[in-house]
Amino acid sequence: MVIAKAWALKKHFDGFPKTSDFDLKKIELPNLKDGGEQKLLLESVFLSVDPYMRPYSRRDMKEGDIMIGTQVARIVESKNPVFTVGAFVVAHGGWRTHFISNGKDLHLLPSNWPESLPRSLALGTVGMPGLTAYFGLLEVCKMKPGETVLVNAAAGAVGSVVGQLAKIGGCRVVGCAGSDDKVAYVKKIGFDEAFNYKTVKSLDEALHKASPDGYDCFFDNVGGEFASVAINQMKKYGRIAVCGAISQYNDSVPQKGPYVQMPMIFKELQMEGFLVSRWSNRWEEGVQALLKWVVEGKVKYHEQVTEGFENMPMAFIGMLKGENLGKAVVKV
Repeated sequence: MVIAKAWALKKHFDGFPKTSDFDLKKIELPNLKDGGEQKLLLESVFLSVDPYMRPYSRRDMKEGDIMIGTQVARIVESKNPVFTVGAFVVAHGGWRTHFISNGKDLHLLPSNWPESLPRSLALGTVGMPGLTAYFGLLEVCKMKPGETVLVNAAAGAVGSVVGQLAKIGGCRVVGCAGSDDKVAYVKKIGFDEAFNYKTVKSLDEALHKASPDGYDCFFDNVGGEFASVAINQMKKYGRIAVCGAISQYNDSVPQKGPYVQMPMIFKELQMEGFLVSRWSNRWEEGVQALLKWVVEGKVKYHEQVTEGFENMPMAFIGMLKGENLGKAVVKV
């Protein structure tokens, strides 16, 4: 008999999430039986905290539900021949220490995963955030060598990979972040220009200074005022990939922004929102490409690791406040 710990959504978030919005539960899991659906018992090793959890919790969850999310988990018990005990998988089990699965939504870590590489990267640079950068750049931005790419939240899980993949693709890259330490980090991993959007006198001037000729591609993780200013700095026929809007997720009252039609018309821009799940049939392609670049040292990573399952809410809130450098994960 296994007693699992799980974090539930006690109360829907009003503005910024608070620790009191969560409830830590203990759940008694049944023993696995031969036949039937319950064929695997898994133990979470690393859990992910991501910006999408904030808007999705409102859209997809009821109060009392276990918080949504992914983890790298170890198979503890198996009655499924495809999954052996001790194997590691990426799962969508939510914020739980242990859970039971039928195996249908589990993804084994690649067989060529080096022992020297943290398995937590399957939640970050070689996982969903990295794949978001990969497909967003290739399929939405359609970047070409010699172009200039702008990315905000550049020190985050997605943005840091966007910049490095754009450099691999032969582009010039400008990034912005919310602290001097983050700016130093993105310059260290190869961005051509970077600035702290919180300390510049004028965002418009900072963007123009970083690339006087404008931008061919804009990978937007933030939305809000930044996107409103940046759209006016796009080159003719520029492409904008709308990946996230973290500046607006915690607003109790929706922001009112300027209208985008004029710059989009006069510059003949393309602006497209996307979810990485669109390319689920090409997941293996993206994972192998990212894994190869990481092993070769062409894509560098940084993880903000919080120790202890009991600290999941704190890690989540800290990530939404921008306290993380790179990918935020929790080690159980």
